[in-house]
Amino acid sequence: MSMNNNYNSIKPLGASSSGYQHPQIAPGQYPLSQAHAIVQAQFQAQLQAHGLSFTPNAKRFPPKPPVHTATPLKQTEPVLGPRRKKPRQNEKQLPEKASAILPQSALYTQLLDVEARVDAALTRKKVDIQEAMRNPPCIQKTLRIFVFNTFANQSGDSSAPTWTLKIVGRILEDGEEAEQPGVLAHRMPPLYPKFSAFFKRVTISLDKRLYPDNNVITWENSRSSATHEGFEVKRKGDKEFSAQIRLEMNYVPEKFMLSPVLREVLGIQVDTRARIVSAIWHYVKARKLQNQNDPSYFHCDQALQKVFGEDKVRFSMVSQKISQHLFPPQVILLEHMIKLSGNSPVGSACYDVMVDVPFPIQRELNALVANVERNKEIDACDESICGIIRKIHEHRRRRAFYIGFSQSPLEFIKALVESQNKDLKVLLGESGHSAEKERKSDFFKQPWVEDAIVRYLNRKPAAGSNAPGST
Repeated sequence: MSMNNNYNSIKPLGASSSGYQHPQIAPGQYPLSQAHAIVQAQFQAQLQAHGLSFTPNAKRFPPKPPVHTATPLKQTEPVLGPRRKKPRQNEKQLPEKASAILPQSALYTQLLDVEARVDAALTRKKVDIQEAMRNPPCIQKTLRIFVFNTFANQSGDSSAPTWTLKIVGRILEDGEEAEQPGVLAHRMPPLYPKFSAFFKRVTISLDKRLYPDNNVITWENSRSSATHEGFEVKRKGDKEFSAQIRLEMNYVPEKFMLSPVLREVLGIQVDTRARIVSAIWHYVKARKLQNQNDPSYFHCDQALQKVFGEDKVRFSMVSQKISQHLFPPQVILLEHMIKLSGNSPVGSACYDVMVDVPFPIQRELNALVANVERNKEIDACDESICGIIRKIHEHRRRRAFYIGFSQSPLEFIKALVESQNKDLKVLLGESGHSAEKERKSDFFKQPWVEDAIVRYLNRKPAAGSNAPGST
């Protein structure tokens, strides 16, 4: 560790107030080692005259760890440390001093209290709505599926004959009468998901003899980024045939078909895993099968023994053990005859399927949460209020400045200059440095002076220099 920067400029040691004069040796008069010894001898004699002692061959101890006190002779450079973060003041609050100057601000403070209560109520309601939307309630509705086909140019015109198979559907409202089949005016109401959202996979198989290259058409929900109002297949052809349609429902959350054994116990055909486990718990509770000594287990009656194959089952293992009794839901198989004569469109069949749809108020709740989160008009008002509050802060500081100056100009300016002088010293890192104390000889009779002199004289002299410790 180098100490050159700390003691290179110990200028007060040459001050005339202590009566000490630095020993002078003409360059080239003595060899370097002999000159060094002469300087140490003269310097020791003058130290003894001032009541100080110096041992040149004393053992040097390793430097002590730094203490959190400022060294008087250490020259520090101005270093700006990280600013201490102050607690952020509410920008919409008026300071107490400004409130005392403006009596009308009491009404504004009351309005802030009302606003805080309204914001707290809205936040609570928002949390409740978001919690409800995580598990949105669903209701069962009837999905009516229409299957029909159209055709064109089947009379032998110059254009190629074509036909189009269409699969569409809509949600029936409660009490709604059945529609006439083959009518195209059956779009899904805007409150419900589009038709394709209810299916995981749709497969249409054509006659392989008529269409050997591409007789199977498959659509998968996982590969489609958007939902659609229906499905449509268009091909060239003038021969009638039967098309097979396979519909796999898309249940969210996933539903399973129960095995006959489990279906006999619960009376459920298709449901989600969570509701099946809940039904088993209610079955156990209703028949008081829970173990009294260890509530984590339940006993199996004759019906449950057929399901689990054990006399006693742990509740935490129910979801795992019923996996062998859960199967994918049964697919919907439809058959449609592609007819190319008569009136177009052709088709008189419709099919009803029970599906789960989100509660109609779900979208309204989403819109309400979005409006609460971001309201541009309220944000603009808040920004305007904060700007006015900042102006009030500025005018209050100016008013306090001029009032203090008017009451006692001399004392005010004196205190202002002193305060700025302290801030400048702190900024430059000179808060522990006092030039007034360093002018007196008592300053250099402190315990740290001897150690500083030893360090100064025992530095290795630079090459080509005759003075000890010179650089």
